[in-house]
Amino acid sequence: MYDPSKFHLDELLRLYWPQIDPTDADGQFHDRGPQYRTAIFYHSESQRLVVERSKQELQKSGRFKQPIVTKVLPAGPFYPAEKEHQQFYKTNAEYYKADRKASGRDEFIENYWHTS
Repeated sequence: MYDPSKFHLDELLRLYWPQIDPTDADGQFHDRGPQYRTAIFYHSESQRLVVERSKQELQKSGRFKQPIVTKVLPAGPFYPAEKEHQQFYKTNAEYYKADRKASGRDEFIENYWHTS
């Protein structure tokens, strides 16, 4: 759960955008369907404005030719994932490593975010 007293929203967004494909409306990489769509949830109008500004700046940056489709939505109830899904990359390291490699995520991030 995001705690604004510990981490500024601008910094969180700066770290978030390069982890996703914000132009993919149907999921992320090889994970498809509505449960894999990107979204940023806000708790206040001031948070919404910060998120919308960040999204607009990314769109205007020209980094992506396609529109940024990540949704900006009001936060609802939060339900933590089941225990077996917590820290999955640690508890299922080999599966996670193979799945991540097959997903194309790393290549996407390299191509769109780590270019000179």
